[in-house]
Amino acid sequence: MTEPFNEGAYLAALIELHAGVEFKGPGDKDYSRALMAGLPGLPPDPRVADLGCGSGVATLLLAEHFGGVVKAVDLCEAFVEDLRCDAAAAGLAGHVEAICADMGALDWPPASLDLIWSEGAAYNLGFERALTRWRPLLAPGGLAVISEMSWFAEERPAAAVEYWQVAYPGMASETENAAHARRTGFEVLDIRRLPAEAWWRNYYGPLEARMGQVERTPAMAAVIEETTMEIDLFRRYSDYYGYSFYVLRTA
Repeated sequence: MTEPFNEGAYLAALIELHAGVEFKGPGDKDYSRALMAGLPGLPPDPRVADLGCGSGVATLLLAEHFGGVVKAVDLCEAFVEDLRCDAAAAGLAGHVEAICADMGALDWPPASLDLIWSEGAAYNLGFERALTRWRPLLAPGGLAVISEMSWFAEERPAAAVEYWQVAYPGMASETENAAHARRTGFEVLDIRRLPAEAWWRNYYGPLEARMGQVERTPAMAAVIEETTMEIDLFRRYSDYYGYSFYVLRTA
């Protein structure tokens, strides 16, 4: 008889599975560095926040690139603690303020940031809702770089649509997300797609290897089954969806 588990056990297993891989979602360091290097109009010492930072891969890149203090926010205490350790090991402890908090309920002063960076996290709030919550935090002319799961084509495979209608009902096209950004007070400067190979090299590949290293409790077995389904779907249909980086400026 299968041992029952609750939502908390599932979430704990999901965190445990991801704890063994560097990237908590699809991304690429060189890709992010290139985006940072091309951002227009920032002041010499920009005030930067990484929202939904996970264990802080992008946070450390931001600290290295801009040289100031990056506010890094995540609701998972284990990931925040990982970031603190990694920042210290990299000699960047003085450049990272790691905060365990709800990125959708920050009480920071209005116009207190010049750049908001967020990779693979806005979906937790919903893209438009995230922009609505974060827009007041940015100074006039401030920038937001936010990656979001997006449809690349209007014609979509039924299997992919069926899966994402359950996994992320708010998933929209790049055109729709650009409209969301404009509606919430942003100018869309650029939209760039994360290459599929970055998913495999930095996220799905290491995650598949990690699956063979964890203890398969009932909750972990459920997490692995769901993750395997997601990976197989991307293997077949990565031409139709993926992460798009939206480079936005306050209008």
